[in-house]
Amino acid sequence: MSGIALVRKPGPRIAEGLVTHIEREPVDPERALVQHEGYVAALAGAGWTPVHVESADDLPDAPFVEDTVVVCGRLAVLTRPGAPERRPEVAAVEEAVRGLGLSAVRVTRPGTLDGGDVLQVGRAVYVGRSARTNDEGIAQLAALLPERQVRPVDLDGVLRLKSAVTALPDGTLIGDPARVDLTGLPEPAVLLEPEEEAGAHVVLLGGDRVLMAASAPRTADLLVRRGLDVTTVDISEFEKLEGCVTCLSVLVPFS
Repeated sequence: MSGIALVRKPGPRIAEGLVTHIEREPVDPERALVQHEGYVAALAGAGWTPVHVESADDLPDAPFVEDTVVVCGRLAVLTRPGAPERRPEVAAVEEAVRGLGLSAVRVTRPGTLDGGDVLQVGRAVYVGRSARTNDEGIAQLAALLPERQVRPVDLDGVLRLKSAVTALPDGTLIGDPARVDLTGLPEPAVLLEPEEEAGAHVVLLGGDRVLMAASAPRTADLLVRRGLDVTTVDISEFEKLEGCVTCLSVLVPFS
């Protein structure tokens, strides 16, 4: 599999990004930029062509581009982030996805939806009920994706759904069962518990290839033993802002 990787460079104000469930730590903007370049290079090395959304130096959380759009086939659902200060990030992302030839629609008030709350696994679309995503946002997404099975998931103590659980290439979920309520998921929903918290964050690169954070080496080894080809990247500066490998890109496969 290959396609476009939508990304956005961090700006000089990234240290001012929002923090909700962890203690704030100093963030080095220059190191964050170097780490972002390494992340983008890893995507490119796996066959994904980087497309950079216009930089937004005045928007600290802008590099977490995943939260601004959900791509399903050739449809781009532009979100309405739950944090009001993040909503200005969406305009440039809309321009970028339209430039890729995608059809674009919007989540509208009173709905809120963060892309990091949306996990697509086959025909199922799991959406976290969180401080950033409300029931109205979930309902709007379901209406925009009538051919998919949109399923709400309750969370506990995490910022968004993909902070707690993602999926492996075979559809196995990987994450922390204490953070997500999986009782409503259809059988057979298989959950693999990672060795580290960051091990719950996996980006599918196509085939048996996955991208993970360097902060989860034991989980990476676990996945290698399961037959996966694992690439790791250092995103420690973004992790200080509750970011993870999924947050920093939106992959758009070639159709």
